[in-house]
Amino acid sequence: MLNIYALTNTIARNIFALTNVLSGGGDMEKAILDSVRSKYGAVAESTLSNKDAGVKAVAEAFGYSAEELTSIPAESNMGLSCGNPTAVAHLQRGEIVVDLGSGGGLDVFLAAKMVGSEGRVIGIDITPAMIERARANAKAGGYTNVEFHQATIDRIPLPDASVDCVISNCVLNLAPDKPAVFREIGRILKPGGRLTVSDIALKAELPEAVARSMAAYVGCIGGAIKMEDYRAGLLAAGFEHVEIVDSGADLNAYAKVENQSGCCSPAMDEGSCCTPAVVTRTATLHEELSELLSRNDVNAAAASVKVYAIKPKAGTSDRQAAAPCCGPSCCS
Repeated sequence: MLNIYALTNTIARNIFALTNVLSGGGDMEKAILDSVRSKYGAVAESTLSNKDAGVKAVAEAFGYSAEELTSIPAESNMGLSCGNPTAVAHLQRGEIVVDLGSGGGLDVFLAAKMVGSEGRVIGIDITPAMIERARANAKAGGYTNVEFHQATIDRIPLPDASVDCVISNCVLNLAPDKPAVFREIGRILKPGGRLTVSDIALKAELPEAVARSMAAYVGCIGGAIKMEDYRAGLLAAGFEHVEIVDSGADLNAYAKVENQSGCCSPAMDEGSCCTPAVVTRTATLHEELSELLSRNDVNAAAASVKVYAIKPKAGTSDRQAAAPCCGPSCCS
């Protein structure tokens, strides 16, 4: 109970710090989710893609190879990653995989190649425009073993014990109710199923300006919780073999996307220009985050982390369960 209380209080403090930047009153959680939908919807409707040097640089800074990025639809990458969960998930042919916060489908499409035609990869995202973009990417790329559903990640529209592996890329930190998300992941995983997530977690308290910034929250930093609380939350949800590893990646990599989506960006034809309304909507998230990072050393307080956990097999305990083949030092 103490672990759950500590985790809930940490999340509440982060959300409370945002109340002064939210206008119009109303329920805090709804306001946060509405902002997430709005800002990510704007990115989904932008021209940002792997064709832009800054977008590609962000993905490579967080662990994607040039070969991986060229093997999937360019429009599935919009510079929103903080790691590469498929690189360490040890996905096998025939497995059922769920990607929470699937965006344009970047990790879904990489996972789809690994599980093959016998497997299935299911993307879950809260933003309608992201779902549309992902489905268009899937159609353009000829993927037949993927599907995308609009839903929140604390209410996943899948049956109990139906999934082999859950992956996610810089999205769990966006959830206001993280304990509910951890429980939902445990619900859909099969016994012995695994969680392999790239996320942002805290090493220390964030600078006040960052903790209060909605751009930092939507940019996957402001809503992050401490590593020990992350671990406590997963254990409280029933997971075993929980590992949280600092990847050492530089969070300032996000600044590389700045100005990539504006008028006359690399994605635009020479001599063409977009309307001011589109510039404002597509540039807001990355530009605001870049400006915030230029004034605050977030690397001192936050880290890109790799999170691993296993749902126990029926009738096993921590000592009885076999060592999981998903951590950074296993699979011999």
